[in-house]
Amino acid sequence: MSIDLKSEIAGKVWKIETKPGDRLSEDDPVVILESMKMEIPVAAPYGCRVIEILVAEEDAVAEGQTVARIERA
Repeated sequence: MSIDLKSEIAGKVWKIETKPGDRLSEDDPVVILESMKMEIPVAAPYGCRVIEILVAEEDAVAEGQTVARIERA
């Protein structure tokens, strides 16, 4: 079962840190957003596997927008 990983802020995708198929531990960054000249990671909430990345570097994202789909490891 996939889970949507959402951005907690509006900003721009600065860097994508992972790719589909990667296994992550809790708090590993999936993407890093830039907002108000700060880098804010969107991190894995628990051990998981990345299914899909739904944004690209330089994309603008809205608060609450799904940036990736994950599943529990």
